[in-house]
Amino acid sequence: MLIKADRSLLLLVDLQERLAPAIADFEAVLRHNLWLAELARRLNIPLAATEQYPTGLGPTVSALAEKLPPGNTLEKIHFSAVADGCLAALPDRPQIVLTGTEAHVCVLQTALELLSSGKEVFVVAEAVGSRAPRDRQLALERMRQEGCRIVSREMVAFEWLGRAGTEQFRQIHREFLR
Repeated sequence: MLIKADRSLLLLVDLQERLAPAIADFEAVLRHNLWLAELARRLNIPLAATEQYPTGLGPTVSALAEKLPPGNTLEKIHFSAVADGCLAALPDRPQIVLTGTEAHVCVLQTALELLSSGKEVFVVAEAVGSRAPRDRQLALERMRQEGCRIVSREMVAFEWLGRAGTEQFRQIHREFLR
């Protein structure tokens, strides 16, 4: 099963200012999320972010918030974004490309509920994080066991593009895939 640009949505889970310092190697997680967000924008892939209890954990990291379309930052209180119903405001796409923090809490619970609702879920391994690396690894293993596809950011990019030999491919290759 390939990730199709016209069938997918990129969902960034809880990449928030006050949570960031606690996440192992957050700089790398953020860098991969920024890369994916900009790629999604360039390819016209719907893009949204969630914020878990922003009063306590702060807003989405500003560098990432700048890449989000107006109105596509969704506040939640449940760990799963599906449980809060906040995803109902987004385009209904059958494939969800999922990133964010914490991998073993909000990303995991969102992924499992998306699967239960019939979505195809693709978790970008290098774009998820947790406070403890072991929790991140266990979350990726569990999501795979439950039916999520664990992918890399380049897998997402090449599948969204679908083919070489176009001007779009050349531009994306020059700017993102070198």
